[in-house]
Amino acid sequence: MNTTYNRIAGTGLERLAALSDGLFAIAMTLIVLEIHVPSRHAIGSEKALWSALVALTPRIVTYLMSFLTLGIFWVGQQTQLNQFARTDRHLAWIHLAFLAAVATMPFSTGLLAEFTTFRTALLVYWVNVFFLGGILYASWVYAERAGLLKESASREVSAAIKRRILVAQTLYAIGAALCPINTYWSIGFIVLVQLNYAVAPRIPGLARLTS
Repeated sequence: MNTTYNRIAGTGLERLAALSDGLFAIAMTLIVLEIHVPSRHAIGSEKALWSALVALTPRIVTYLMSFLTLGIFWVGQQTQLNQFARTDRHLAWIHLAFLAAVATMPFSTGLLAEFTTFRTALLVYWVNVFFLGGILYASWVYAERAGLLKESASREVSAAIKRRILVAQTLYAIGAALCPINTYWSIGFIVLVQLNYAVAPRIPGLARLTS
């Protein structure tokens, strides 16, 4: 019986994880490049240096927000990979699409850092996050239907993974919806949501919902 190429392509789960780690590391490094050291020729005193550093605050905030975003999605992807017994060509391409969205984070971060008060920049950033969450959700749904999960991946595990993605995306959408009021409100809300997912203690009232 002949073996078709599509049956054996993209079956290296460990290679997919290695590629993901490398691309996340690059993206998490590139976003810091949006924080530029003040020009030496423009600084003539301690006060001027402090003023220049304060002016960098929006860029620092967007960097921290994006670092948290990438960290959360890296954990989310690794959680899924740890539950996969194997992969196939289709699942590999789903994750390559996910990594394509990861690779655009430096651009959306730079755009938001440069145009912090512009709603369009905030919406572009949110669309980037939306694609990350949507593709990660599609990855789990496909793996579940294709029988690629480990036996230990129970219905409770599956429900928890899908619920976490859906709730997070809903909260990100709420944050984006605040931009007509003020983009800083949107950014502040998104950062709070990320901190709730990344560190303890969690925001009161969200612990059960987001766990």
